[in-house]
Amino acid sequence: MPKDDDIQAGGTSEEGGDKPEPADKAEAAPEPADKAKPTPKAKAKAQPTPAPATAPKKEKEPGKAYRLSVSSAPHLKSPEDTAKIMRWVLIALLPALAGAVWFQGWRSLMLVAVAAVSAVVFEAAIQLATKKPLTVRDCSAVVTGVLLAFNLPYYVPWWLPVVGSFAAIAIAKQAFGGLGYNLFNPALIGRAVLLAAWPVHMTTDWYSHAEGARALPHLANLSGTTVDAVSTATPLAVMKDAAATFANPGAAPEALAQAKAVVAQLTGAEGLGKLALGDVGGCIGETSAVLLLIGALVLVIKGIADWRVPVGYLASVAVFMTVFGWVGGVWTGLFHLLAGGLMLGALFMATDMVTSPVTKKGRWIFGVGCGILASVIRLWGGYPEGVSYSILLMNAAVPLVDRFTVPKFFGEKGAGRA
Repeated sequence: MPKDDDIQAGGTSEEGGDKPEPADKAEAAPEPADKAKPTPKAKAKAQPTPAPATAPKKEKEPGKAYRLSVSSAPHLKSPEDTAKIMRWVLIALLPALAGAVWFQGWRSLMLVAVAAVSAVVFEAAIQLATKKPLTVRDCSAVVTGVLLAFNLPYYVPWWLPVVGSFAAIAIAKQAFGGLGYNLFNPALIGRAVLLAAWPVHMTTDWYSHAEGARALPHLANLSGTTVDAVSTATPLAVMKDAAATFANPGAAPEALAQAKAVVAQLTGAEGLGKLALGDVGGCIGETSAVLLLIGALVLVIKGIADWRVPVGYLASVAVFMTVFGWVGGVWTGLFHLLAGGLMLGALFMATDMVTSPVTKKGRWIFGVGCGILASVIRLWGGYPEGVSYSILLMNAAVPLVDRFTVPKFFGEKGAGRA
């Protein structure tokens, strides 16, 4: 018989005793202390805090688009905009325009007005036709027209600046996408088109065939007549003729003597003084070096024009002419700096922000390249003047110059050597 102590709790032996109750009917075990019933106070604390009421969504204004603008650096804004910059350029051109009126006459104003108005009309018409935003208020078309007129002789017919303005705006500017996208200087493209299509007007209309040239007595050509009777006898043309006479081994002694006298007059104090002031034959806006320098100084002080381009341009011309610009044993470097369109091109054309390099090193390269090309064309080219073509050729090289002078980003191949 088993002892009472051997009988298991909750059950009996096989022969007797009650059967064990099922598990679901068994008495529940007491809950642990941490799962004790919460008090009413605890229940109140355990209730979730209601979410704050959100403000009603602002309804989007009808017709107004909301978008996130993402742009690349720089993010700093300048108080100067395109319109202000162009107005300062026009102000800087006023001294040269006043000199054109004083030395050549009131017709200079007519040419400037026709070219400027034509440029504005063509730009507005093209933008309306192509359904682009009108940008005539930024005055860039006005500047293009004024600079084109500065590159025209005094007596050209009135329709010539109209055609030139169309070429400048339609071909050189709007065909590329408008201001900021043009590869070439628009005013110089207009001048190049006019020179190719109407070379007689562009090279002889600096004087009136009816009235004769208001030429200086000291500017004589090599045939013994005054420049009044010579269509192309601007100071540069006279100097080129003299250089050709000295280079001709079969030139007569009389021709050599006359060529020597002409060179002495052009490079003497009187000739250089006239060139500096502007009392010579030529295009209406390119004759007075002093007045152009005054206007350019305004742009440099305002930070609109970078001094590196004109300094590189003029310095390279001076150095090149020091080496190669000797005519009859006379140095013609200073003459070439003051004559023709060099000052206008170096100070107002080559410094165009859109068609010049973006880096300081690139601007030095651009200016020096312009100076060398202009000197080569003047000395050995078919035209006495080479400023326009030198700038246009370097305009084409600007993307290449920028490619090799723009600093590399950190981590990019070649960074640190740019």
